[in-house]
Amino acid sequence: MGILPSSSSSSSSLNRLIRILLLHLPFFLCVACQRKPPHRTPPRTIVSAPPPPSPPPPSPPPLPETPPIIIPEPRLAVVYPVVQKFKATVTSDPLGVTSTWVGGDVCQYKGFYCENLPDNSTARAIAAIDFNGFQLAAPSLDGFIDALPDLAVFHANTNLFSGTISPKIATLPYLYELDLSNNKFTGVFPPAVLAISGLTFLDIRYNSFSGTVPPEVFKQSLDVFFVNNNNFNQQIPDDFGKTPARYITFANNKFTGQIPHSIGNTSSTLTEILFLNNFLSGCLPIEIGSLKRLTVLDVGDNVLTGLLPASLGCLSNAEQLNFAGNFFYGRVPEELCALENLQNLSLSDNYFKKVGPKCRKLIRDGILDVRNNCIRDLPDQRSRIDCASFYFKPKLICPDLISYDENNCTDAHLQPGGKGSRKSGITYSALDKHR
Repeated sequence: MGILPSSSSSSSSLNRLIRILLLHLPFFLCVACQRKPPHRTPPRTIVSAPPPPSPPPPSPPPLPETPPIIIPEPRLAVVYPVVQKFKATVTSDPLGVTSTWVGGDVCQYKGFYCENLPDNSTARAIAAIDFNGFQLAAPSLDGFIDALPDLAVFHANTNLFSGTISPKIATLPYLYELDLSNNKFTGVFPPAVLAISGLTFLDIRYNSFSGTVPPEVFKQSLDVFFVNNNNFNQQIPDDFGKTPARYITFANNKFTGQIPHSIGNTSSTLTEILFLNNFLSGCLPIEIGSLKRLTVLDVGDNVLTGLLPASLGCLSNAEQLNFAGNFFYGRVPEELCALENLQNLSLSDNYFKKVGPKCRKLIRDGILDVRNNCIRDLPDQRSRIDCASFYFKPKLICPDLISYDENNCTDAHLQPGGKGSRKSGITYSALDKHR
């Protein structure tokens, strides 16, 4: 049987334990007071670092150095800035002509032609410009042509140039050919050309010039004078007889009045002349018969009238004669039909009544055209009523009427010269605007 501890013994052990605890309690409390709470790191706020800056773009490669403009001749150095300045004014260049106007050697530019100078055979300069057909547009040629000191020839057919021609053009010592045809020039006849002393070729056709042609132009040393297809409206001045020109076109304007009798004074030079499609009136001057070098005469489509003078039979070199579309009447002079060099003689659309055997031969040969006249035994004539109406009305009686039936080619005034130029048709080519 087990021995249970007595209650007094248990109580004694408990008391002993309590005393021990009380004895050591201060030590434990001291240690507890001196211990630091464990260190706690505060939560770290994470701030995102900004992205590194983008690297700078690579530097562009250095531009190649522009080579200096090398101008090979001193005279070319003078005109180089002139050409470049004009290039900057060009507003239309459909053919890309000005794209060739680069570099210092203007002699290589399209349309520019250089020659050695008369006063220095080793130096080159711009002697000629040929812009024909380039279709360039620019508001003015001032400061261009007149600033090229060695220019002798300027041709600019079929472009879109306008403005005025500077009087300074008269200072160019070598200029002798000026072609401004088929452009957009307007206003009066360009007076600047009257002061160009050496001018031999003047072509201003197919523009919109108007007013009068100054009489002074017929005193210039022109060889070619083309003013056709403008709006000139005047009587042809008597000074016309002073011109030394060989090729003249007055065609397709509004010239009025008579062909001046002074035309006879051009007998030693005049080779081709076109009066067609104007408002010229009156009779043909008999002095036309004195034009011993004449190969082409065209007075078609005017309001000329009267008899054809027999003196036309003195035109021994005549090849192309056109009197069509007027009010000529009477007989066709046999002297006219006897000319040996005739290739074409047009008398159509007049009121002629009679033709002789020589003229009838030309009709059969296809050289003479007399359609739409009043020649009753030939085909393709006007009606009887039309012819009767014309002949019933009073008609202009030409002065010196008797002279119209005379054909005295032995007269010094009407004496034919030697053979003239066989190359006719230069003036007719001027009726083509692009030539």
